[in-house]
Order: sequence, then structure tokens, then C-alpha cells
Amino acid sequence: MAESRPAVLTGGCQCGAVRFAFYAAPLRVGICHCRMCQRATASPFAGLADVPIADFAWTKGEPKAYASSSVAERHFCGDCGTSLSYHQIGGANMEILLGAFDDPNAVEPTYAIAIESKVAWFDKLHTLPGKTFADYAGAEAAAKIKSNQS
Repeated sequence: MAESRPAVLTGGCQCGAVRFAFYAAPLRVGICHCRMCQRATASPFAGLADVPIADFAWTKGEPKAYASSSVAERHFCGDCGTSLSYHQIGGANMEILLGAFDDPNAVEPTYAIAIESKVAWFDKLHTLPGKTFADYAGAEAAAKIKSNQS
């Protein structure tokens, strides 16, 4: 059933088969460095925004769920494999990975947890030299890429 209230934030998976909406501002936005989040996202950390279940909905499709521990499940798209969430089983909130939002800039982290598992090089990331993708791959090559992501 479609929500009658306007979405505050929206997002979804790469292929567009699964979409979600927040109907309230996130309660918290943070980074988790725990080993389970690292493995679940295949990344050195997970950025997550959480909202009460009452203010969250899967608006298109149904994600698959994996019980990653005795207390939590993680949702992902069964078609393209995009990791989407962390949810404490029976918990009051849904936590969505920041990269799944349509506008990840709208969900800026304000804290970090499980820093005992932080990868050693994390604090050096801001010192890495940076290039645009066109500078890295070449403007012509970059222009030829057609994204299949929704």
C-alpha cells in the first residue's frame, strides 16, 4: 500500500528492483567499523542511517534477508546483490546503508562505532591524491561508459 505522507529520503539498489523510503529524518547517521559490517558490505566500514520502523517502508520489491548474527539480519537485493540494511531482529529501527540513498550527501555521519576494528589505513584516506574519473580513465573512455544502475 502506498504511503500518503511524503518521503523525506529515498533510495534503492543498483538495478532498481528494490526501493525504500524514510518518512522522517534519520535518528542517527554513523559509521560502523565492526568486522561483521566490514564483511557484510565488502568494505572497510558501513555507513548507516536509522529511522523508526514506523517511518520506513520498502516501496518497491522485497529484499532478501540474511541473519548475519543471532541478533541481526541484513537485507539485500536478490537480483543485483546490493547490500541495503542492518536490522536488529525485533528492533524498533531500520538502518540503511548510506550508499543506497538517492542522495548520499543528505545523510552525513556524525559518529563512529566499533573503532577497535577500524582498518589501520582508514585515518590516512584523506591524504590520498585524488582525480576525477575522467582524469583517471581518460575523458573519451569515461564518456563511453553506460551505467546499468537505476
